[in-house]
Amino acid sequence: MPASALPPNCAQDYAVLAQQQLDPATWAWLESGGADEITARANQAAYARRHLRSRVLRPLAGAHTRLNLAGLALHHPILIAPTAWHGLVHPEAESATALAAAATHTPYIVSAQSGTPIETLATLPGPPCLWFQLYAQTRREDTLALALRALAAGARALVLTVDAPVNGVRNAEQRSGFRLPDSIRSVHLQGLSPATARPVPPGGSPLFDSGLLDAAPTWDDIASLRAQLPGTPLWLKGILEPDDALMALDRQIDGIIVSNHGGRCLDTLPATLDALPGIASVVQGRVPILLDGGIRRGTDILKALALGAQAVLLGRSILHALAAGGAPAVAHLIQTLRGELEVAMALTGCRTLADISPDSLLSTDCPMRSAQPR
Repeated sequence: MPASALPPNCAQDYAVLAQQQLDPATWAWLESGGADEITARANQAAYARRHLRSRVLRPLAGAHTRLNLAGLALHHPILIAPTAWHGLVHPEAESATALAAAATHTPYIVSAQSGTPIETLATLPGPPCLWFQLYAQTRREDTLALALRALAAGARALVLTVDAPVNGVRNAEQRSGFRLPDSIRSVHLQGLSPATARPVPPGGSPLFDSGLLDAAPTWDDIASLRAQLPGTPLWLKGILEPDDALMALDRQIDGIIVSNHGGRCLDTLPATLDALPGIASVVQGRVPILLDGGIRRGTDILKALALGAQAVLLGRSILHALAAGGAPAVAHLIQTLRGELEVAMALTGCRTLADISPDSLLSTDCPMRSAQPR
């Protein structure tokens, strides 16, 4: 039996199957990073640079991967990241992803650029535990209206993505000639006021002189949204710097997602795993931290938890599985990564997630070995 005909056993197997299923332009849209893709590659490479410590003869009776995350009792430390337009890779689109999330008890952060309304996803069997991603809209009242719509549909938390006031330069996607089909639309953004550019003077900048950045969000907008949504769990996604983490804490944000947008925006940013220890050191457990970017193995999850995250997000790998086999494949991927995490925990002597610490890594690989972020 050829290798391509074997059932998938890991996240990389799903990536291979997805590339076989998708046309080259869609694959380029899914896989491309910003510019030379240095950051996109670094996200995965950062895990390979760190080594786990084998600990033997530790008591493992009653071991589990359960955790409480911002008041939610979860079965495992895996969430589905917000990614756009699932209909590009599978006809059942976000509905298939949500069904897999419900089957595996995995919170699913629905993208603002979803092609399926959150109201539809909320009525699926399970039901799925839905969060909702926000982008700050040109008119701030549209941002609030979108948040209130998601909450009315049952979203358990809001995730404001803050690291992409403009799109990154994605050359691989540009070279492929990718165009969004007419059949795919960002349904949550329909009817909202888009940013409009003013004429650029001769010799002017198409970005800086067009007015496209006039409505870019600031920390004042974060404070305003926080005040308008008291009691609503509000997370910021796209934090890489400790100073920005402290700014978020000052504005009473409920959680931080360490992310570089999958390496799709600004190239040569650090890998998220490399940025995580500095953020964990200043947050000091005051709010939970999630890590986004490059997770492909259960050992990656353990390393992220050892460096200060409480859970991780899966992005591209979810779309790989969705393209390869719809909802069953997405559920299988999540269960596979959870199983790999459990094996890694057992072989490093960690009975529960609380046992995972900087001591789970070799000291030369752990820049915060002496810190106690938990």
